[in-house]
This record gives sequence, structure tokens and C-alpha cells, in this order.
Amino acid sequence: MTNRKPEWLKIKFSQPGRLTEIKGMLRRLSLNTVCEEAACPNMMECFGRKTATFMILGKNCTRNCRFCNVHGGRPEPVDEQEPEHVAEAVTELGLKHVVVTSVTRDDMTDGGAGQFARVIQRLAPLQVTVEVLIPDFQGDSQALAQVVRAGPQIINHNVETVPRLYPSVRPQAEYERSLQLLARVKTLDPEIYTKSGLMLGLGETEDEVLAVLRDLRSVSCNVLTIGQYLAPSAEHYPVAEYVHPDVFARYQDMAYDMGFLHAVAGPLVRSSYHADEFAPPEDRGQRTDDSPAVGCRGKCDRG
Repeated sequence: MTNRKPEWLKIKFSQPGRLTEIKGMLRRLSLNTVCEEAACPNMMECFGRKTATFMILGKNCTRNCRFCNVHGGRPEPVDEQEPEHVAEAVTELGLKHVVVTSVTRDDMTDGGAGQFARVIQRLAPLQVTVEVLIPDFQGDSQALAQVVRAGPQIINHNVETVPRLYPSVRPQAEYERSLQLLARVKTLDPEIYTKSGLMLGLGETEDEVLAVLRDLRSVSCNVLTIGQYLAPSAEHYPVAEYVHPDVFARYQDMAYDMGFLHAVAGPLVRSSYHADEFAPPEDRGQRTDDSPAVGCRGKCDRG
């Protein structure tokens, strides 16, 4: 375990006025963000840019991953007005790219897929691109199909870490199930972009990281994020290592060499950090997996 954070993990705080403004709007609309619930280190920056990742289906997760700051506990009732409230927030913020995620709801028959679909469908008239960061739905292919049919431009599902560490870091998840989910999205709709991410600093090796990247490309995953794991508290899974920014930069270059359309790697990178920088073409039918227009090799901030 390592305790002292290096200089490159220091965060600059700015624009407290906008932070207050956006938090007020979220409370007024009874909305949650993963930015707040997961204690994201980029919250101040993203709120300052008037961007946020909306977290639907309540604040309480039915799983207990040792790396995550989202609360466990009794799941909350589904808010039928949530799709409308998300649409209102998107309009108020003037967003062009919207990210929607959720807590894991293993208590629900469809895992919450229906609510994802309703939110996506409500956002369709707003002429925004929609990215959803979804749980694994316990491998339920029908639940996943509901989300795919709703027509988001990007479906993100994070593998989070290397397979060897799943029993200690994500005991209620399965690495192969996550890969199968990403593969199934492409089977159901090849034109949807798929995205995944993982954290470094949990005790993984370079060979293991590269194996995960190859696994993701084997299921045609298009977009990759890699960030540093930061333990939310002393009770969470301990940080094994603070990975140097140069290592992240090298992984980012390797990801492009493997064929990812867009890859962002850096100590403070998170799943939705600057997600709007990957902009799918308006006509999804015109894209190809080697299209340079949707990537940003050499242009993206590596954290």
C-alpha cells in the first residue's frame, strides 16, 4: 500500500460559482450525478464546463465493489419523472453530448434497463449524442437489448481491472461477462460505438493491462479510458501504486496501435472525463472502424 500522492495528482479548483449553480439545479430536479456520488477528482472542472454524468435509478447500489465510493443499501423506488428531469437538465446546461449511468440494480427484473431506455428515448428529440455507462445486467441479454434498441450512440461498460484482481476488487462481477456484454452490443447493432475503461494502481502488471486491451479489441471495442485508482477512504481497496503519467501516455499510444478509435489515458482520467471529445458522426451509417475523424490521437489531454 502507498499513501502519499505525487505532485501530478494535485487538482486545481476553479469556478465555485458554477459549481453551486449546477448543484442547485440538480437538487431542484431531484437528479444525482456520479461526479458527486463517486467523489470524482474532476468534478470541479466538469461542473465548471457545465458537464455532468447523470446517475439514474437512485443513489444506493446493490453491489459492494471495494474500489467504489457509491453507497450501498436499500435500493430506492424508480422515479418515473427521471427521464423528464434529465431532459430538463440537458436543456438548461445546453449540452450536446450527454452521459447517463446508474447504480447497479440487481434487485430489479431488468436490472434497470427499461429506465435507461426511457431516458435515451426522451433525449432523442433534443438532438444530442447520448452515451450510456451501463452495469452488466447480470448477463441478461434481453435487458441489454432494451438499451440497444433505444438507440444511444455510445454504450460504455467498464471492465475496471484485470481478471486476476476481480475476486478481491469486484467480487460480484465477472470479467468474461463484461467482455460478452460488449461483444453482444456489436451483434445487436454494429453501428453503436462501444467503450470501456480500467483503473491502474491496484496491483496489476503491464502484461495484464495489455492483455485486457487486446481482449477489448477482440470484441471490437472502439473507445478506451485508463485512469489512476484513488482509494475513496481507508476502508476501500488500498492503492498499490501511483502510476507515472509517462506510463499512461505509453498505454494510450499502444491503444491506438491496437486499433482503438479513441483512447485517453492519464492519472485523472475517468470514464466520462471530456467524453464530448469523442464525437460520433451524425450519420452513424457513414462511419468505419478505421475512420480518423472520430479519434484524437496526439490531440487529447493525457491527464
